[in-house]
Amino acid sequence: LISAVPLGLSMWALLSIPEGLMGVKAFLAVLISFLLLDTCHSAIAIPYYALTPELTLDYTERTSLTTVREIFTVVGYIIGAGLTKMLEDIIQNSFHLTTSQSCSTVGATFGVVATLTVLTTALTVKERPRPNFTPNTMPPFKAFLTTLKNKPFMILMGAQLLSGFSFTLLTTFLSYYVIYQIKMEAQLTIIMLILLVCIGVFLFPWRYVSEKINKGPSYALGLFIASCAVIVTFFFPNHPTPWIYAIVAVAGIGFSGQWVFPWSMLPDVVEYDQAMTGERHEGIYYGMWQFLTKFTGALGIAVCGWVLDIFGYVANQPQQTERALLGIRLFFGPVAAGVLIVSLPLLIWYPITRKTHAAILAQIGDGQKVGEEE
Repeated sequence: LISAVPLGLSMWALLSIPEGLMGVKAFLAVLISFLLLDTCHSAIAIPYYALTPELTLDYTERTSLTTVREIFTVVGYIIGAGLTKMLEDIIQNSFHLTTSQSCSTVGATFGVVATLTVLTTALTVKERPRPNFTPNTMPPFKAFLTTLKNKPFMILMGAQLLSGFSFTLLTTFLSYYVIYQIKMEAQLTIIMLILLVCIGVFLFPWRYVSEKINKGPSYALGLFIASCAVIVTFFFPNHPTPWIYAIVAVAGIGFSGQWVFPWSMLPDVVEYDQAMTGERHEGIYYGMWQFLTKFTGALGIAVCGWVLDIFGYVANQPQQTERALLGIRLFFGPVAAGVLIVSLPLLIWYPITRKTHAAILAQIGDGQKVGEEE
C-alpha cells in the first residue's frame, strides 16, 4: 500500500529522461530511475506474493490461485509489449508532442495504472484470520537462518536457480538466434507472441496435470518438454525455417509450468517451516525467493554477455562468424536444455506432495512441531 504511489512515480521517471543527456549522465539517469522502479516493485511484490499462503492452505487451490494470477500476468506482458509503442505514436500524433514528451506521457499513463492497480489490490484483498497461527517473533537474521534449514525450500531454491537461469539464457539469446542463425528478424515479434500465448493457454492444463501427479513431478515434466524443444534448435540451418514456430509453441507449453508450479509450491514450504518453528514466516521466504529470482536473472544476462564476447560476436553486424553463431546456437539450445535437465531430479522426488502436505497441516493444527514428532 505504501509503495503504490512511489511505483507510479518511478515508472514515470524511467520514461521521462531528457533526450539531451549523453554519456555518464545518461547512464546514471537510466540506472538510478530503473533501480528506483525495481526497488518499488520489490517492495510490492514480496508482500503481494506472500498473500498466497494466507489466502488458502489447500494444496490444490494454491495451484488454481497461482494459475489465475499468471494468466493475468501473461496477458499483461502481451498488452504491455503491444500497446507501448502504439500508445506513444497515438499521443505524439494527437497532441503534436516530441518523442521525449510522448514517451514521458506513456510513462505517466502506465504509472497511474500501476498505482491504481496496487491500491485496489491492497485495499480489497483481505487476509483470513487464523488465530491459532503465531506470527514471526524471531530477529531477522535468525529467521533467515531457519530458511536454510528447511530442506524442501532449499531443494525448491536449487531447482528454481537452475530453471530460472536456463529460462534467462533462452529469452536473452532468442533474439540473437532468430536474427543471426535463422535470419527471421521480421518475424521476431510473432515468434515471441507465439511463446507467450502458448504459455498463457496451457496454464490451466498444467493445473489439472498437478492434480494427478503432484506439483514437483508436473513441474519436471514441463521443463523436460521445454528442454526437448530447445535442444532441437541447435540443428537448424543458417536460413529461415518454419519449424521455429512449432518449436517455440512446444517450448511455451513446457515453460507454462514454470509460471505456475514454483509459485504454488513455495506456499507449502511455509507450513513445513511452521511445523519446525511454530511460527509463520511468509515474508522471509518470499523475500529470499525474490532475491533468488533477481540474482538468477542478473547472472543469466551476465553469462550471455560473456558468451557473446568469448565467441566473438560483433554488435550491429548483419553477418556473424561461424564461431559466434556456434556460441549462440550452443547456449540457446544444448546448454540451456542441459541446465533444465539437471534440475529434474530435484523436482521428480520433491518431498512435499499432496499427502505429506496434508500431514503437515494436521501437525500445525495440533500445534505439534516436526522435530517433536521425530
